[in-house]
Order: sequence, then structure tokens, then C-alpha cells
Amino acid sequence: MPLSDAAVRNAKPRAKPYKLGDFSGLYLQVQPNGSKLWRMKYRLLGKEKKLAIGPYPEISLSEARRRRDKAREQLHSGLDPSREKVKARQHAEVIAGCTFTMVAEEYCAKRKRDGASAWAPATAARCEYLLSLLDGSIGRLPITDIAPIDVLEAVRRIERRGKLESARRTLQLAGSVFRYAVATARIPSDPTRDLRGALLTPHVTHYGAIVEPEKVGELLRAIDGYDGFGITRQALLLAAHVFVRPGELRHAMWSEINFEERVWTIPPEKMKMRKAHHVPLSRQVIAMLEELKPVTGPRGYVFPSVRSRARPMSENTLNSGLRRLGYRSEEMTGHGFRAMASTLLNESGKWSSDAIERALAHGDKDKVRAAYHRGQHWKERVEMAQWWSDHLDKLRDTINTKSMRSRLARVA
Repeated sequence: MPLSDAAVRNAKPRAKPYKLGDFSGLYLQVQPNGSKLWRMKYRLLGKEKKLAIGPYPEISLSEARRRRDKAREQLHSGLDPSREKVKARQHAEVIAGCTFTMVAEEYCAKRKRDGASAWAPATAARCEYLLSLLDGSIGRLPITDIAPIDVLEAVRRIERRGKLESARRTLQLAGSVFRYAVATARIPSDPTRDLRGALLTPHVTHYGAIVEPEKVGELLRAIDGYDGFGITRQALLLAAHVFVRPGELRHAMWSEINFEERVWTIPPEKMKMRKAHHVPLSRQVIAMLEELKPVTGPRGYVFPSVRSRARPMSENTLNSGLRRLGYRSEEMTGHGFRAMASTLLNESGKWSSDAIERALAHGDKDKVRAAYHRGQHWKERVEMAQWWSDHLDKLRDTINTKSMRSRLARVA
């Protein structure tokens, strides 16, 4: 006979546990201490199993029957109700108090130690800063409760401040955090997946770069006459000759430079593509480094901070030096030395585009092709490095009187 509410309510304890059966496997187990527990008996793959449904009166007779029926549906679908209950509890434990900021911090920590694809320190700092812009909006919300409209409003706050590129990049990073949450079983899907095209498209501005030969010569002469901090002058000159990324130049260590082999080896963790980069050094670059070594060497950073030799020079140093020389940001930047070299090397017609791309440390998605190019173009890159330094010397020594007067007038 099916149980009634009165029968369940009036069941008295006995010396030993006993059961009051309902139907379809559901029963009430009455303990000697008076507690009453709902259980369900079922068979799966020929084996008898039991499912703990919960205590009475917290779970009423009608609720116990509803949970039994749900368990029977799982059985008909080939699922084990006991296992599904454990999984549900584990999932609840995972997401309990799991806010967007918590998952974002976890994601950033993973990316910073993610093997060959780990973020460089500068990339990590930038991404962590952008994600911190969401702390006051969706940051404190449980990640399971965040809807697409919540994310959209959060990034539009950034957009309304005129930070179009930051808004776009923050939305991309938020999507990465949500996809990480999907991969770690916190949420079923990424709420940003349908937000493409919702933000304004930022106007793309390229790094200021001088690419006309006469103006390059003018720039080099201006650097030669730099009257600021001496190490800044050396950094600007070296940037022109080796055309690495500004962050790679700032973090150069004396231990990475082999004077005998005339090679600077930048380790993978400092490179954008997370692969070691070998920079052949011309005679002129070696001479610059030998002049600089007694000042900042023989250990530590080649270009240390003014305040502490334990830190590299500021990321603004190169650009500040160029401003001191009278160059506006739209004319020339620290990153612009790379565009300068790329343009003039390609225009010379003397070097293969593959060798130039390798010198610029641009990645090649084809690993076999990339390995082939490293070996095939090294000799050409060594010759190109010396030609480039010689070419810069010629441009520096070729004075255009009209151009020089124009530059002096602008600085004044």
C-alpha cells in the first residue's frame, strides 16, 4: 500500500531500524533515534543499489516521490541516479561563490605558466589590467548568473569613456575567461559568443615610423647629439641597429650577449612568439655594447632603470627620448625602428623577405617551415645585419642641408 502523510508523520522509532514502503522502490527508513530518511531501491545492470533522497520532514512525501520519479527517468536514460547525485554535488561545490573575478584570476595565473604559449610579463600585466576594469560591474557576480547583457553593459561603460580599443580587447579577454569556465565545468556556454559586432570598431593607428632614407639619416644625427641621459642615447642607437621590440631591448641582459660569437640570444619567455630569438650583431653594435659595458655591466640589465639596477629602464624611456629630440608620436616611436628597418631592407632588394621576417622575429605557424628558415637564412641574416649598420652609417653621414634646417627650426 502506498504511504500516506499521516502514516509517515506517525511512524514511531523502534529498537532497530525499520522500513515503511511506498511504491516504485521508494521507502522511509525509521531510525532508533527517531530520525526518518527517504531512500530508493533500484537495480542497474543487474545489481541492486540504493539512492539516499533525504530526511523527513525536510523532504515531504510528495517531494520524495517527485525525486524518485526523476531518478527513474535517469534510469530509463541509462544513467545511475546515485552517480548523478554525486556529480551534481561536485558541480555545486565547484561553482559555490565562484565570481567572475575569481575565475579571471585563475585564468590569468594559468596563462602566465602555460608552457610555450605562456604570456610574457608585459602581456600578463596588460591583460590583468583590462580584466580589472570589469571588477566594478560583473566582477562580483557569480559566473553562473552572468548573461550576455551584463557583459555588454560592462564593456560599453569602457567604450563610453572613449576607450574603444580597450573595450574591444576587454570583451575578447572576458570571452577567454568564460570559455575557460566552460572548460572547467563552471558554466555550460560562453555568454559573449553572440556579442560580436556589438561594439564600435576602433580606428586603427599605426606606430609612428620614419621610413624615408634622408629623414632616417636626420634621425640618427639627432640621436648622436642627444643631450639627455647617456644610456637613453645608447638605447636609441641600438634600437635603430637591431630593431627588436622595445620591451625586448629594455629587458636585455648582459648574460644573453655573446661577444665572441657576436650574437644576442633573447630567451623564449621574453619573446612575443615564446621562442628564443637570435640576433646577429654587427661590428657597430658590438662597439656600442663594449662602450656601454663598463657603465652598466658586466651583469644585470644592459639598460637598467635610473633608480635601480635591479629593474630595466622604463617602457616610456625610448619614446620620451624621441620627444626630447623633437619627434612627435605620430612621427616616430620606439616601435617605429622596426617599421623603419622592415621598409628600407625590403626596398633595398638585397635580402629575401623570409630573412627579413626572421630578423623581425615574426612567427611562422608552419613549424617545419619555421625550422627550415632558421637554418637556411642565418648566414643571410648575419650579412644583412652588417649591411644594415653600414647603411645606417651612410645615411647618418649624408647631410641634407634643407632637411637639417627644417629640423632645427622645429626643435627650436
